[in-house]
Amino acid sequence: MLMLTERAVQKVQNFMEAEASAKGKSLRVSLRPSGCAGYEYLLGFDVKKEDDVVLPQTGFDVLVDPQSHELISEATIDFEEGSMGSGFKITNPKERGSCGCGKSKQF
Repeated sequence: MLMLTERAVQKVQNFMEAEASAKGKSLRVSLRPSGCAGYEYLLGFDVKKEDDVVLPQTGFDVLVDPQSHELISEATIDFEEGSMGSGFKITNPKERGSCGCGKSKQF
């Protein structure tokens, strides 16, 4: 099952409190065709669609479309901060590889 670490949950909650455009929405995690390797992860705030898989978290829901859910169902989402920057990091055992820049993933 898709998992968010405590740091990732806290960061999403912070965004939802600070961003007016996120209020009343859920976190959507999805994949889209991209780059030379195949797919790119997308995270954003959205409203539930009829066929979404809904994964309750602390204070918000995560929405995943059925096609993406098949490929990211075992992933872990973390939030990392460091001297080189900060951002969400997705670790997915279903990935088979990525392009040279690491942006697009193969499944």
